[in-house]
Amino acid sequence: MLPISPRAQAALAGAARRPIRAEWSNDGGASWVPVPQLAAAEVRPDRTAECRYSGTADLIGIPLGASGVNTVTTQVRLFQGIQGPRMDVEWIPAGVYVVDRLTRTRYGAQVDLLGREEVVRSAKLPAPRAVGPDSAQALAEQLLAEALPRVPIAWLDGVDPSTPVPAHVIEEDRWAALAGGTDTAGTDTGIAAALGADLYADAAGVLTFAPIPTLDDPVVWRIPYGLALVEPAEQETAEGLVNLWAVSGDGGDGAPATGPVYVWDDDPASITYAGPAPVADPLAPQREGLSGVRIRAERYTSALITNVGQAYDVGRARLADSLGVQASLSFTSVCHPGLEPGDVVEVEVRPGEWQRHIIDSCPYTLGSAIQSCTTRTTTRRVTS
Repeated sequence: MLPISPRAQAALAGAARRPIRAEWSNDGGASWVPVPQLAAAEVRPDRTAECRYSGTADLIGIPLGASGVNTVTTQVRLFQGIQGPRMDVEWIPAGVYVVDRLTRTRYGAQVDLLGREEVVRSAKLPAPRAVGPDSAQALAEQLLAEALPRVPIAWLDGVDPSTPVPAHVIEEDRWAALAGGTDTAGTDTGIAAALGADLYADAAGVLTFAPIPTLDDPVVWRIPYGLALVEPAEQETAEGLVNLWAVSGDGGDGAPATGPVYVWDDDPASITYAGPAPVADPLAPQREGLSGVRIRAERYTSALITNVGQAYDVGRARLADSLGVQASLSFTSVCHPGLEPGDVVEVEVRPGEWQRHIIDSCPYTLGSAIQSCTTRTTTRRVTS
């Protein structure tokens, strides 16, 4: 969750003012110019999107062209304010963006906005480049700084920036080399993926390496039934569900491969339980009368995984992500501008029935008192 004071959070469910504002910059964020009037704006935080933050805005009274707002050099940042009784306005960042599309209007411009990831995505390498060996931090920060000079980079607890990355070749796609994807040969790539981490630009525009969120993370917001919840829509799907990962590292250079190591759901109380030893003893569930056990296995291989400990970290991260898609919940609540994708919330879906969910997306219109969220959970974990 974004930093927000207890007074501001308490004001969300009451009669709070919700002012909005915007600023623009043509020098990479070194200086910012206030937008005279932000007529309307919508932000769409989404953990499943390549640009975690995207949105639209109607900017009034701004200059256009090379010395004003344009689609080549301009960045825009948005803010949502909270002002409860007898308190000053507290401003919550609502994303830092590049202008993807601009439509001139009578009084300014309507703009489509994409997060700073878009700058890195478009800054492809003009020629293949050999990088490493070096630490994950040294390589990642060099690749990011080339595309986004002076932009801050954060490494959150749970991600080891000192992890060694072997020598390898980046063919073209800078973002795939940093975050995760495949190269032209179909080989898995990505420094963040090889650390068991996510890479994204947060609401303040900081490029962030963060651990994969899990349902065991601290709950940041409890949403009671009837007060902040309207007609929850619940869905379940097995699409994307994996309960056993085989992870290995192979640089294809003749050096000994790492792994494979195996990580699975070993919780007998879980509906996605993979059994006590699905690799070494796949018949154990039958002997023990566990007729409901079903294996859904996937493999992951990366040239950037160099040791068994790292392979286990990646496996645990992938397992956390692939188990958390079985059940989803869509709900409308009081608008909480501090909520971020990946946050863990507890929702009272029916009187007395609380479920723990991870926020996947939480779009809202700036200035609005309500927002809609989409979440996911593993196995309908109920708390009292």
